[in-house]
Amino acid sequence: MSKVRVDKWLWAARFFKTRSLAKAAIEGGKVQLDGQRVKVSKEITVGDRLEVRQGYDQREIVVAALSDQRRGAPEAQLLYQETEASLKRRESEAAARKAAGGMVDRPAHKPDKKQRRQIHRFKTSTGD
Repeated sequence: MSKVRVDKWLWAARFFKTRSLAKAAIEGGKVQLDGQRVKVSKEITVGDRLEVRQGYDQREIVVAALSDQRRGAPEAQLLYQETEASLKRRESEAAARKAAGGMVDRPAHKPDKKQRRQIHRFKTSTGD
């Protein structure tokens, strides 16, 4: 196997749970091949550099092997290598998010029925 569609490979490498999610991410511009936007049917080869954005994380990976079959996670991790710069960036961003998470004041409990009604009245009265 010398080439595989990028959506199949992303699914097989377990970046996305379904091929349709991989397709949506590619069409949304969240996957780039060598710095360029890529189409779903683009065929990738070993050595290609992909940038995959998922939520807060952006991974920069190099395709190490090809597969069009989804296997277990240990086998899927052998399909790619994440660059050192990408690993360091993701770890530092995760630490920053974790540190900033303490700044958000969270409610002590869920609103009860009366409070939910008050919230609903407030939201509808302001036009939201």
